[in-house]
Amino acid sequence: MTEKIQKTLRDSAGMRWTALLLLALAMFCSYIFMDILSPIKDLMLETRGWDSTAFGTMQGSEVFLNVFVFFLIFAGIILDKMGVRFTAILSGAVMLVGAIIKWYAVTDSFAGSGLETWFTNNLNYIPGFDELGISPFYRGMPASAKFAAVGFMIFGCGCEMAGITVSRGIVKWFKGRDMALAMGSEMALARLGVATCMIFSPFFAKLGGVVSVSRSVAFGVVLLCIALIMFIVYFFMDKKLDSQTGEAEEKDDPFKISDIGQILSSSGFWLVALLCVLYYSAIFPFQKYAVNMLQCNLTFTEVDPNSFWASSQVTIVQYLIMLVVAAAAFASNFMKNKGKRNMLLAVSVVALIVFCYMGYMRQSAETIFAVFPLLAVGITPILGSYVDHKGKAATMLVLGSLLLIACHLTFAFILPMFKSNAVGGVIVAYATILVLGASFSLVPASLWPSVPKLVDSKVIGSAYALIFWIQNIGLWLFPLLIGKVLDKTNPKIVEGLANNTITPEEAAVSYNYTAPLVMLACLGVAALVLGLILKVVDRKKGLGLEEPNIK
Repeated sequence: MTEKIQKTLRDSAGMRWTALLLLALAMFCSYIFMDILSPIKDLMLETRGWDSTAFGTMQGSEVFLNVFVFFLIFAGIILDKMGVRFTAILSGAVMLVGAIIKWYAVTDSFAGSGLETWFTNNLNYIPGFDELGISPFYRGMPASAKFAAVGFMIFGCGCEMAGITVSRGIVKWFKGRDMALAMGSEMALARLGVATCMIFSPFFAKLGGVVSVSRSVAFGVVLLCIALIMFIVYFFMDKKLDSQTGEAEEKDDPFKISDIGQILSSSGFWLVALLCVLYYSAIFPFQKYAVNMLQCNLTFTEVDPNSFWASSQVTIVQYLIMLVVAAAAFASNFMKNKGKRNMLLAVSVVALIVFCYMGYMRQSAETIFAVFPLLAVGITPILGSYVDHKGKAATMLVLGSLLLIACHLTFAFILPMFKSNAVGGVIVAYATILVLGASFSLVPASLWPSVPKLVDSKVIGSAYALIFWIQNIGLWLFPLLIGKVLDKTNPKIVEGLANNTITPEEAAVSYNYTAPLVMLACLGVAALVLGLILKVVDRKKGLGLEEPNIK
């Protein structure tokens, strides 16, 4: 007697993880571009005249169309109607178009052009938006920042569309299997983009001894071309899977407007969505200012320009060591042999110490903050696997909020105390940044895999879109708020720049970040309260958030 067993790509662990790798690499590239100007905020002030308000307004513009034109809601509808494949390629193409516009905005070709004149004279008042205080532009905003904001808006549409598409794709390939592990691993790998950005954006901006911020943005544009290629390869894998399973994602269960009401009627959905906006608003906007915060709170000495630590080679070496840290820590999660696992962990720890030492020797804030995602890469798969097999997703969100509060308060009050202590300040900065990155890893491992437990499978794309839309409100508001709070709480710097009694170079490293950091810590407090409420609601209504994904 023979038994015929039909296997699909989804049944092959190798194929599932290959699909995940393609999606993760695409998001890795998008994460790099998302923060491509963050480590060179000081250079944007020096070369383009972007003060903190202009910088924050431009950074917040990334999600403007998603929030106020409801593009993310439309993206969710497109995803549910057209499927993962179409939406993935569309998102990659939109990201690339927006990135090219942003690149041109910061080039020397834009400076002095007719386009610069137009942007200087226009978009200074937008009826309705100005009255509501939500305009992405303002009178006096540098023309390059305005045009860059336009490109960043378009990029943001594609980036957030890609985010919900990747989440939906992982659900499709991993549902009923180790989904939390897959989501955690994808986000851990993608977040290496943050470290890559911190290391290479200043490298390209200062390459050859001549500062050109457009080179950094061009580097991001090239990577987004690669992201589009990753999505195209995924397209064919996903199409093959559907041909094997007989699924017709684009035609089954068409989206209805009433589905949004179904999603919004879930109290669990609202708690998860609000937790998401609070938590992410305390992380992503902070990333955009973190390097400058370190520049203002640590004392750096100039490195001998003829030494190894000032050479271009050290950038490559440090990045390779970072890859060793990430690869060894990540691979250790999948080693069943205890000896091999411990060996990989030891390699990762030693490489991490070397990485941190190199960051200190280079005396640059960007290479110090580059350590941010490294601990997360190692522990996110562990956390994801724990949620898959043991549960406790809501508890992890509470723990993440506690760590978030502690880290921002440390940056606000403890780190400035070490400004005169070169070594001590760097140690405090490294420890806090690593813990903050670890707290961030609790979210993808616990929050995102919880969404399929709260809504019907046919509206998962729309549910993710709604959560991302709510999240984007915070991602628009808080970069803008941080910039405004910085200028309001540092009036002497603003006045000095206006009357030329302080140079842009001096101003860039003289801000007091206490008020913005306390504001971000308060977001953590609000997230903690919601996390505790979520645990109570989960226990009363049996949402299953504390239960394992694999039963």
